[in-house]
Parts: sequence; structure tokens; C-alpha cells
Amino acid sequence: MDRVTIPDVLTLEEASGYLRLSIETVASLAQKGNLPGRKIENDWRFLKSAIDDWLRSKSSSSILLSQAGALADDDEIAQLRASIYQARERPEIDDNLGSN
Repeated sequence: MDRVTIPDVLTLEEASGYLRLSIETVASLAQKGNLPGRKIENDWRFLKSAIDDWLRSKSSSSILLSQAGALADDDEIAQLRASIYQARERPEIDDNLGSN
């Protein structure tokens, strides 16, 4: 059986084939920042390893937290967040949001 070699850096078409999604869907996801990729002039490029990580992740926020791992367990984050909202003179969660 022949093995297909997938390059480390993929074009839009290659990423589309790798993900088994339409070119339009991959381009849209990348344009919105939901799929890791970089537009170089008019061409998209994707790291296969970044796509693999994206597929394994539960959400974009989990990728961010893993990359900013020092902040994930920082006990001072809650205090910082509270002081920001206190300075804004509003609660973090608006109970009136969506009620008319």
C-alpha cells in the first residue's frame, strides 16, 4: 500500500483536502481566525502541526490557555478581573442583559 506524504506547510487546497472540507469553508475559517493559518500576499499557508493541534483542541480558548499556561492557574486572575470591573463601575455579568 502506498503512503501519501503530507508536507509540513499546506496550501489552501492541501489543507482543504487534509481536513476533507471545501476550499471555501477552510478559507472562511482561516479568515475569521478560527483555523490557524497565515495569508501571505494572496495565498494561505497552514502548518500541518497547527491544524493537528486545532483538531485535538476543544476550543480556541483552550489553545490560548495552553499557550499562556502560566496564566491558567494564576490565583490573581480573579482579583485582576474584579478590579477591572470595579474600575469600570459595572458588574462582570450584567443581569439585565437581554431583558426588555
